[in-house]
Amino acid sequence: MNQISTRDRTTADAAKTASPDTISPGSSKADSPGRASAKRRSYLRPILMIGGIAVVIVGTGYYWLTGGQYVSTDDSYVEAAEVNATTDISGIVSKVLVHEGQAVKQGQKLFQLGQLHFKIALDGAKAKLAQTVLDFSAMKGDYQRMLKDADTARAQVADDQANFNRFASLIHNGGVTRAEYDNAKYKLAADQANLAALEEQAKTQLAKIGGDINEPVEKFPAYMSAEANVAEAQRELDHTTVYAPFAGIVTRVESLQPGQYLTASASAFGLVATDDVWVTAQLKETQLNYVRIGQPVKIAVDAFPGRKWMGVVQSIAPASGSQFSLLPAENSSGNWVKVVQRIPVRIRITSGPKDVRLSAGMSAEISVDTGHQRHLSDSF
Repeated sequence: MNQISTRDRTTADAAKTASPDTISPGSSKADSPGRASAKRRSYLRPILMIGGIAVVIVGTGYYWLTGGQYVSTDDSYVEAAEVNATTDISGIVSKVLVHEGQAVKQGQKLFQLGQLHFKIALDGAKAKLAQTVLDFSAMKGDYQRMLKDADTARAQVADDQANFNRFASLIHNGGVTRAEYDNAKYKLAADQANLAALEEQAKTQLAKIGGDINEPVEKFPAYMSAEANVAEAQRELDHTTVYAPFAGIVTRVESLQPGQYLTASASAFGLVATDDVWVTAQLKETQLNYVRIGQPVKIAVDAFPGRKWMGVVQSIAPASGSQFSLLPAENSSGNWVKVVQRIPVRIRITSGPKDVRLSAGMSAEISVDTGHQRHLSDSF
């Protein structure tokens, strides 16, 4: 029995130390799934590595080929037409007809200055115009009188000439004395001088009324000047009432109060348009290769996430924003550094949500559909 046990242990130890090729059939079946799994992993590893690289290459290529169609930037802001309501005359504010944040229509009254002073000025200008008409009629009458006086003087000169001629023929034979001849001569000369003076006065009077006695009063220079004064007085009276130049919303209305003296051209309060609203995008100069006027644009406003507006490229500025700055960049200096410039692009809003209102100054993001398609040849 002891001999048999010793032989069995020796056999078992030999089996444990045997090589894999001499493993018994029973033990080979137990180890075969792990060896197959290891073989599969060794096959999949290079496939996954090569496939991953291929996916990255294909994805990058697709992104590059389709990425040239859209140009986007978040350096964009909503803008609107705005104006400081004011007038070109000075006066005391009598009425403020709107309140803060009120929406107004084009042509709606905003505020009014006191009108009494301007009405008095208009009445005075009209009175001067009427006086000018009377003066013109009187000047015409004076001209007619001067013509008659000249005719009378001309007749007197003719009579004096006849008497002088007669005395001149009689003086040689003693028919008249030398004194009578001299008196007739001097009277003729005096009346001739008087006639010349009257004719000159008539010419001067005719020039004052325009050179033509039949000229209407409307062409009389003094009348036109007085009429212009009436028009100016009427304009100033009309400008005592200030109207909205476009539809919009008024702001800073509290800065204007009744009884306040408003000087000419001084700002009363602001008016921001609600209809004339656009987006100004500051695109890099390198992004403008394929941007053209009329291309569609998608607009997203930070204040209203999830809302979208549509627009079109309305204009591209002919100069960069730095060209209009108070102190433009000096590129001729020795420490010059090249910086990518921004070109303002104006985008007209064509459609969008109607239940929200865009305010000037809001931040926006835009994406311009240039329609450009890249090709593989562009990368070479």
